[in-house]
Amino acid sequence: MPNDEIQNDRQTDSDDVILLVDDHPVVFAGIRLLIEETRGTVIRNAQSFAEAFRFCRSRRPAIVIVDLAMGAGALAGLSFIRRLRRYDESVPILVLSMYDDPRIAHEALKVGANGYVVKDAPNDEIAMSLATVREGLPYVSRILASDLAFLRNREPKTLALEALSSRERFILSLLADGKSYTQIADNLALSYKSVAHICNRLKPKLGVQSLQELVHFAVQNFPAPPNVARPLAKGSKKTG
Repeated sequence: MPNDEIQNDRQTDSDDVILLVDDHPVVFAGIRLLIEETRGTVIRNAQSFAEAFRFCRSRRPAIVIVDLAMGAGALAGLSFIRRLRRYDESVPILVLSMYDDPRIAHEALKVGANGYVVKDAPNDEIAMSLATVREGLPYVSRILASDLAFLRNREPKTLALEALSSRERFILSLLADGKSYTQIADNLALSYKSVAHICNRLKPKLGVQSLQELVHFAVQNFPAPPNVARPLAKGSKKTG
């Protein structure tokens, strides 16, 4: 069923509508409190990515605020952002996420988000991120800024890596951290078999033959940011 918050205000000018794509009522209430003093601004809530895309096709919000993890893992929102960006090249998109991993922020910005702020940031920073992105300017959470700059400077440039999906690149970064298939599956809300299948599919794409070679490739091409601890990868011993 469509969310009542989406249905209630069809007459409000699009320039005054903020769309929050998040399925947590507490988050919606908190964002509403942050912007309630802005006269003429209305906040609407979509509780699924499909509902949000329908709303954006019916009217153009002043800004779209997206939670990446709505029931399908850390990267579920990336496909929505990519799809929305293809539909509308200039609508401001701000990710409001529980994840403070700079690699996730990096992927969100790559697929089309204008800004990324963590949910536990101070209210004044969240308000600043909203105002900044709404004006069409980029914004990144203060706690992620230095690590994100590091990742951008060290981003791999090979054609093979450029062709990978966001999910494939993130799985490689987790392999480089020494994560097991089980840990990766838990992180992305996937099955163990799905992770194993993706990794097997990556081998011919990247010109490697074994899991150990895949892990070595990941370590070489996905360096950890300075503030992200990384254990030594042990090939298949770490990925069972």
